[in-house]
Amino acid sequence: MEQFFIFVLVGVIAQIVDGAMGMAYGVIITGVLVTYGISPAVASATVHTSEIVTTGISGFSHAMFKNIDYALFRRLAIPGVLGSILGAYVLTKVSEKVTRPFIAVYLVIMGVFILYRACQGGKIIKLIKNFMVKRVTRRALPSNHARGLIPLGFFGGFFDATGGGGWGSIVNSTLLVQGTTPHYTIGSVNLTEFLITLTTSATFFFTIGISHWLIIMGLIVGGAIASPFAAYLVRYIHPRIIMLLAGVVVIILGFHTIFRVFMK
Repeated sequence: MEQFFIFVLVGVIAQIVDGAMGMAYGVIITGVLVTYGISPAVASATVHTSEIVTTGISGFSHAMFKNIDYALFRRLAIPGVLGSILGAYVLTKVSEKVTRPFIAVYLVIMGVFILYRACQGGKIIKLIKNFMVKRVTRRALPSNHARGLIPLGFFGGFFDATGGGGWGSIVNSTLLVQGTTPHYTIGSVNLTEFLITLTTSATFFFTIGISHWLIIMGLIVGGAIASPFAAYLVRYIHPRIIMLLAGVVVIILGFHTIFRVFMK
């Protein structure tokens, strides 16, 4: 049961970060799991299985509140699903001697990416804040002017599956810096993430199976506990501070994994 409570805490921390900025849940947990000694393929399978419930609820909620641009959803979903299936399959077929260094480097890159968004990517935060504090009389659909959706969806899905996370970090931020409406962008990307999570988990299930159910349940419970707390905390702590801390943690986990790989 000690393992269960450890990953309840991990789930709480990851969900607070994800609740603040809609990204980094997967990469934080994958970093912890790989550091914990779990193989990259099993780590990604564990993360995506734990995300099925939370991404499903999130996507359904956005659909209920009409936050979905269905043209954007379709253009991201099809290549995203294909990319995630390929990514999960590749991860199960490549030797752990190759995938573990890849995951370590991926974590460092994602950590740097998160830090960049926190330090240099103020435009994203301004866009979201402006949307929330101003009455929007005309909301342009992101699909009207968003560029490169097919490759963005494919590579977002591929790296999310192989790296254990990154869909929100890659896709949301890329679309938001193009000036797309946060209201529709975040909702559409979140709904698409449910399909990505589902197909990735199914691919792992039919290739290597799903194990570590105690960890999965701990992550689900931790995420459920943290969701309302994260929404409250964000009112008092600037999202950029949370992103900075998350970026540093992910980079440390990445370098720790690199150190373990080359010290063997």
